[in-house]
Amino acid sequence: MSTALLVIDVQNDYFPNGHFPLWNTDKTLAQIEAAIAKANAQRIPVIHIQHIANPANGISPFFNEGTDGVRIHPRILAAAPDAPIVVKQHADSFIDTTLEATLSALGVTELLVCGMMTQNCVTHTAISKSAEKYTVSIVADCCTTVDEMIHGIALHAVSTRTPLVNMDDVL
Repeated sequence: MSTALLVIDVQNDYFPNGHFPLWNTDKTLAQIEAAIAKANAQRIPVIHIQHIANPANGISPFFNEGTDGVRIHPRILAAAPDAPIVVKQHADSFIDTTLEATLSALGVTELLVCGMMTQNCVTHTAISKSAEKYTVSIVADCCTTVDEMIHGIALHAVSTRTPLVNMDDVL
């Protein structure tokens, strides 16, 4: 089985001084960096996924093209500088993106999904209709959202469809 680590929406707007700071970002950032380091050591491809708001929908509260907030966090880029970047405009990272083609080119059959926000882009990608052909797990200790309660509720809700794992158990 060929595995890939999907790092979803770890972008500046979700951190302090961004337009929509989330809960627990420092710890989550460190966890994702560690996951990337472990993936790199095992030659597991890392794929950055970046949300850029669709300008046709008007100004978004965050992730607007050309802003500092839309950029992938510099520590994540430094951890995987050569990783492909898949740009998306929907919660599901497969819709209208190059993700499936990227995974196919890499021969990927298993996805480890992590990132921001747990109840939105992480879960929507993990349970996407397009993800059904992969073995998918959510790396629960490498995700966050607006607060601890919503993070826990989202993980509990998705756990009936997608296994939850911890980084040390899979990487």
